[in-house]
Amino acid sequence: MREFDYLEPASVEEASRMLAEAGDACRVIAGGTALLLAMRQRMATPAQVVSLAKLDRLRGIDFDAHQGLRIGALSKHSDVERSPLVQEHFPMLASMAGRVANPQVRNQGTLGGNLCYADPATDPPGCLMALGASVVLGSARGERVLPIADFLVDYYTTALEADELLLEIIVPPQADGSVGLYSRFRRTTAEHRPLVNFSVTTHRRGQVCEQALLVVGASTPIPTRAARAEEFLAGKTVTADIAAQAADMVAADIEPLSDPRGTAEYRRDMVRVVARRAIADLFGLSTD
Repeated sequence: MREFDYLEPASVEEASRMLAEAGDACRVIAGGTALLLAMRQRMATPAQVVSLAKLDRLRGIDFDAHQGLRIGALSKHSDVERSPLVQEHFPMLASMAGRVANPQVRNQGTLGGNLCYADPATDPPGCLMALGASVVLGSARGERVLPIADFLVDYYTTALEADELLLEIIVPPQADGSVGLYSRFRRTTAEHRPLVNFSVTTHRRGQVCEQALLVVGASTPIPTRAARAEEFLAGKTVTADIAAQAADMVAADIEPLSDPRGTAEYRRDMVRVVARRAIADLFGLSTD
């Protein structure tokens, strides 16, 4: 690891000015689980590291019945998992947070840092997209709000401007009758990064799916909505056969990654399996 200057701004505005002045020579550190590894491997060699540790604006988890859930960007994955507010109002999100990487990462890594790193093979982005979440970005120029779908641009690429920070994540309140489920597949239990993840939220009346939102992650460069399958499910009484047909559509409509962890066709097959099981599970159906 090479020497660098460690900076601790006291406000979002001060941090923004530091980032603007340093440009590409600067990196932001929150939990540090990704950045420190990259620096040790000399994949990143910043001249300056800007710590967010003193920025209280980025902390806390709050819920309002009208505005929804606010998660400060510095909230650790374990904070999200254990929050009574998240467990009560968004159990799908709490369940997902409890499965991120491993205990060391969950107790050190932050939700905001995870989103900014934009690693395709991770858990939070797709789950948050299925919940209709947005991010609040801030700089010395002011704040702006982006849906998760617009924030995640490409493989390891986000819509963050050079002088911006991710301040918080907003999850809107869910309508009565809405239920959700987050599912994932790893090739072995020793792996910490999912090969496939699938998030589904539905508004249902008994076995009738009135509306669905389906998101595939980890097997695509960014989380991908399955619009055709969503339209197919809308208004239908969900049976095991309907769940299988929807899963076929989900798998057919993605453009999966192909890398040493898995070929595109293997990923497509596993997306089909995970999607079918998740939809069936959500409606209390057997997948045998």
